[in-house]
Amino acid sequence: MSLGSQNAPTGERQERAILAMIVIAFFVFMLAPILIVVVVSFTEVDYVAFPITGFSFRWFHRIIEYRPFIDALGVTIQVAFLSTALACLIGVPAALALVRSRSGSAEALMTFLLSPLSMPMIVLGLGLLFYLSWLGLGISMTSLVIAHTIVSLPYILRTVAGVYRGVSRDFEEGAAILGANRWQIFRRITLPQIKPGIFAGATFSILISVDNLPISFFFGSTTTNTLPVVMLSYLEHQFDPSIAALSTVQLVIAVVGLAIVERLYGLRHMGTPT
Repeated sequence: MSLGSQNAPTGERQERAILAMIVIAFFVFMLAPILIVVVVSFTEVDYVAFPITGFSFRWFHRIIEYRPFIDALGVTIQVAFLSTALACLIGVPAALALVRSRSGSAEALMTFLLSPLSMPMIVLGLGLLFYLSWLGLGISMTSLVIAHTIVSLPYILRTVAGVYRGVSRDFEEGAAILGANRWQIFRRITLPQIKPGIFAGATFSILISVDNLPISFFFGSTTTNTLPVVMLSYLEHQFDPSIAALSTVQLVIAVVGLAIVERLYGLRHMGTPT
């Protein structure tokens, strides 16, 4: 009995050491390619090589000089914000209704609205291309925004529903007893409490839209090419570190966006009513 108690701490230390090595190896495996891309974006040579032989910002200047990058960036930002706005208009009321619904079909409808998360993007993009073409929209900015809205909707729906589940019914019922109508209850009671979920979902939606390639690829044209599509086309004809520099810029935007969400609301406290 005493021998087992003496060996237990040693076994626990070994298990923790093994677990720590596995975690470190996992993060190295995940982060090393990203760090290499960031480092390569500052090289001074005309080809991708690691380690770099010199330090330069020339490939960041190339982003500005290459006109298709700038045009595609404008399209990407426009699509990201339009699709996020539409996703909020659809997702917020849907989340509020489904969370408070007592119908047996509410859970099935929630699963259906979240289904784009579990579908391969290529399959979803191809299906949307055929469907929107059948509707007469074809390859257009409207089709691109609709497709991105469908992809963005689950992020809005999930974050808002997660926050709203933590909101007590007593606040809304108390406001109704005091004579507030539905709009007043939403504007003064519900909206301030679900605002973190809307903001977080919108941020994720924008980041997903900006980075989306499979959906955007099916709706690409001279006027609707997003930045990931242009980057892929650029790589097919030339392979210089400007793509690494552009990827670094996208990475910084994503990190800043997530940092803003964490700073303003704190994702660890998303389920806590404010």
